[in-house]
Amino acid sequence: MDFFKYIHAVGTGPKGNRDLSFDEAKDMMTQILNQSVPSEQIAAFLLGWRLKPETIEEFRGAIAACDAEMQTTKVENSLELGYPFDGKAKNPYIFPLVAKELAKTDLNLVVIGGEKQPAKNGITLKEIATKLELSSNIHYFERIEFFKKMHDLTDIRRKLGLRSGFNTIEKLPGVGQSEYAITGVFHKPYVKKYSEIFSDRYKRFALIQGNEGTPELFSKGRLWIVNGDATEEFIIDPEHYGIHYKKSWDKIDLQESLEQINNPSEEYLKLAKLNAAVYLFVTQRADSIDDAFAMLNG
Repeated sequence: MDFFKYIHAVGTGPKGNRDLSFDEAKDMMTQILNQSVPSEQIAAFLLGWRLKPETIEEFRGAIAACDAEMQTTKVENSLELGYPFDGKAKNPYIFPLVAKELAKTDLNLVVIGGEKQPAKNGITLKEIATKLELSSNIHYFERIEFFKKMHDLTDIRRKLGLRSGFNTIEKLPGVGQSEYAITGVFHKPYVKKYSEIFSDRYKRFALIQGNEGTPELFSKGRLWIVNGDATEEFIIDPEHYGIHYKKSWDKIDLQESLEQINNPSEEYLKLAKLNAAVYLFVTQRADSIDDAFAMLNG
C-alpha cells in the first residue's frame, strides 16, 4: 500500500487525522522495517504518529510485523526484563547483582541490548552487558543479531532525535519466548496502555515504577500485576525491608556505573535482593514479596 497514505493519516492535523487499522499498522511497520520508502517519509510518519497519538490497535499491528522479522530462542523458566534503549543517566544498573541473588533458584533473566536510541543520552544496557562477565542465569540478546531490521533504523531515529512509537514497541520483543515479563513505567496512565499492548503475550505480565523507566526498583514505588482483565497493585517500600539506599540525582558515567556493580555497597546488595524478590513474586515462585525476600535471606 502507498506509504504516503499512512503519513496523511497521522500528519494532517486533528480534523484530518485518523487511526490505522491493525492490517494497515502491520503494513506500515513492514515497509519501515524493509526501508522500502525514503528515510524522510519514515521520520515524518514517526513524528506524526507520536503527535496523533498511537493507538493500542496500531501498536499491536506494528508488533505483529516485528514478530514476523525476528529470530527467537526459547529460554526456559525465564522472565523478560523490558529496558528502554535510551539508557540510564543517573544511576547504575542492578540486574547483574539481581541475577546473582537468583542463582539459587531456577529463574533465568532475559535482557536485550542494542545501540543507543533517542531521547535520553544514558548508559545503555548493552554497554553494561558487554563489559561484565554475566551470571549464567542472564541471557543477553544483542538486537543486531536477532532483529537486524530494527537495528538498521538507528540512524534514522537518531537524526529525528525524538522519542517515537518504537520506544514502546522495542522494550519487550519476546526474543526469549518467556512466559513472564516485567517492564518499567513512569506514570500510572502507562499501566493500562502497556497492559493492553503486551499482557496477552505472556502467562503473567507486570509493570513497576522502576528507576529511570527500567524494571529496577530503587525507591518506594508501585508494582502492577496483570491477570486477564484485572490489574492488582502493590506498594513496595525498601525501608520496610531495612534498606536505606539513596539513589543518585546526578549524572554518572559508564565507569562509575560499572564500579558500583563490581564493588557494591551493603545497601545496594540489599536492594538487589529486594528486586530479586519482586521477580520471584512476579513469576509465581513465591506467594508474596515478603515471602520471597525471606527465602533469599534464608
